Amino acid sequence: MYGPADEAESIATIHAALDAGVTLLDTGDFYGSGHNELLIGRALKGRREQALLSVKFGALRAPGGGWTGYDARPAAVKNFLACTLVRLGVDYIDIYRPARLDPAVPIEETIGAIAELVKAGYVRHIGLSEVGVETIRRAQAVHPIVDLQIEYSLISRGPEREIFPALAELGIGVTAYGVLSRGLLSGSQPAGKTDFRSMLPRFAGENAERNRRAVAVLGELAREKGATPTQLAIAWVLAKGERIVPVVGARRRTQLAESLAAAALVLSGEEIARIETALPETSVAGARYQSQQMAHLDSER
Repeated sequence: MYGPADEAESIATIHAALDAGVTLLDTGDFYGSGHNELLIGRALKGRREQALLSVKFGALRAPGGGWTGYDARPAAVKNFLACTLVRLGVDYIDIYRPARLDPAVPIEETIGAIAELVKAGYVRHIGLSEVGVETIRRAQAVHPIVDLQIEYSLISRGPEREIFPALAELGIGVTAYGVLSRGLLSGSQPAGKTDFRSMLPRFAGENAERNRRAVAVLGELAREKGATPTQLAIAWVLAKGERIVPVVGARRRTQLAESLAAAALVLSGEEIARIETALPETSVAGARYQSQQMAHLDSER
């Protein structure tokens, strides 16, 4: 979705992550219509015990790559998992989660189906993705939820208002994706029409220019710390709480090395406050997804 990638380098990057002590590999059965799971399966041969596999399901793809909706019916849940186990070449998934709330299926039915898979030994833990407080509570009432995957970054702080307090109350962790706002905070730009970011509001037109100015501020703060904007953005997420684990995307070993260096970047409370003041959420122009995609986000309701 970010343009061409080299498969050998991708596998080498996963191996480098495991060698560095990374333990969480997050994917979705719809990433590349199954290609990403096949890739991870090849990378994990002989190394399954080193990784916690987190898999999202439910998004429906067409042969041409388009998106056709969501399906979280109990029968579909079990079907998706059966295919995932084969593609990954494993006997179980550590964390299994619906990618989005299916408006046609009560969350209790979806979580109940995964709970049956937990009981059967095919899944170890249940997670959620991009859902709001009411849905989180309803899901937790059916089966313990270990974590919520949700977009969270310096310029996407919405979860702090209601969702994070509820998670803390319930003892549920967070895997934060989009910590670089799809490369916006690192200065990355869409690589062409095949790069899905070219259709996102934050990378388009006047929004893109305004956001480049905001990101320049992050660059200045990073230089003061002897770090890159990527490292400062990740370090900020790490500093926001022990329950929050940033999910960092990397297609190359050089990207991985830069991101992992963020773990050594310690931010004081004063520095965190300064960063948030210099780059408030209101400084970014444009929503994180297109309007039709935003409509699918239970977390935004």
